Amino acid sequence: MRSASINDRVEGLKEQVIAWRRYLHQHPELSFQEEATSQFIYDTLQGFAGLEVSRPTKTSVMARLIGKEPGIVLAIRADMDALPIQEENTFEFTSTNPGVMHACGHDGHTAMLLGTAKALSEMKDQIKGEIRFLFQHAEEVFPGGAEEMVQAGVMEGVDYVIGTHLWAPMKLGTIGVCYGPMMAAPDTFWITILGKGGHAALPHQTIDSIAIGAQVVTNLQHIVSRNTDPIDQLVLSVTQFAGGTAHNVIPGSVAICGTVRSFDQKLRESVPNLMERVIKGITEAHGAGYEFKYEFGYRPVINDHAVTAVVEETVREVFGEKALDLMQPNMGGEDFSAFQQKAPGSFFFIGAGNEGKGIIYPHHHPKFTIDEEALEKGLKMFIHTALRLLK
Repeated sequence: MRSASINDRVEGLKEQVIAWRRYLHQHPELSFQEEATSQFIYDTLQGFAGLEVSRPTKTSVMARLIGKEPGIVLAIRADMDALPIQEENTFEFTSTNPGVMHACGHDGHTAMLLGTAKALSEMKDQIKGEIRFLFQHAEEVFPGGAEEMVQAGVMEGVDYVIGTHLWAPMKLGTIGVCYGPMMAAPDTFWITILGKGGHAALPHQTIDSIAIGAQVVTNLQHIVSRNTDPIDQLVLSVTQFAGGTAHNVIPGSVAICGTVRSFDQKLRESVPNLMERVIKGITEAHGAGYEFKYEFGYRPVINDHAVTAVVEETVREVFGEKALDLMQPNMGGEDFSAFQQKAPGSFFFIGAGNEGKGIIYPHHHPKFTIDEEALEKGLKMFIHTALRLLK
């Protein structure tokens, strides 16, 4: 199909996609609780001709578009869960669910994939092969909805898979493409320092869990700076440090939590041992004990070279050279990687920030939003890339 006619379809769908996004933004649901969201998606898809719609899991949806002639099987994924954040935006379609907000763009992802399903279903007679539209639940909470959908069989027989993320740090009109490692494996750790509490005026009678914990936090940074090859990519961040109830009491214990991000599997597997060596050494030196828990999260997103080349080609031909950002990897995590275990795939970013409109807040912020002009660009990327891959 000519690019001009595809763009005409997109133009005709633009306002509907924005309306879907706004409806979803007003009615956010947390991970593994997307019952009304998934029902809305299911009902909407049932209104499109030529789709086979199913519920692979309780709160996910899959639609299959089977062309008139055989060919490859392509999967396109969008996530749809929200976050436990109280929205602080003031536009007319803010969240109606207190304490829950679409603060990461998943409402836009879902709306774009609904538009893509509608557009491609109207082109069924011209499609060779099959397209599976995967509306995934629970991207934000490990073990994630992607793994559940894979186990439910949605990727059986799939040849390629693509997905996208609306990206507020990237300006509107830019498409981010990355070859190879793109997003890191996000792991989580919990540490409890077990000391001996007592009066702050008599520290010699205590085993100071706060002082010991502070040393643990400081020395954990040596894993990156002194135990890891500088060429390797590794982030270790302590994000919580909790302990104590009064200004004159040394607490008996403190709790520490954080995250580790990496791409290399061998390096990733070595981190827990390196961490425990530091924790054990410091606590033993001061007569304290410890508890340590480490949880491996999602796999890293590793983009397939051939599929990514098609994505890059689509950006150049649909939007022009200036729109392309051959970006560096980032240390965020994404369970899109579960789908990539079953088929070669590519994940790309759609610029959704706009300083001129005040759209400057980061993902997971109470004032996060997107420039809705980005939805049209995501729609074009999905449709054009899908048709290229089907060829």
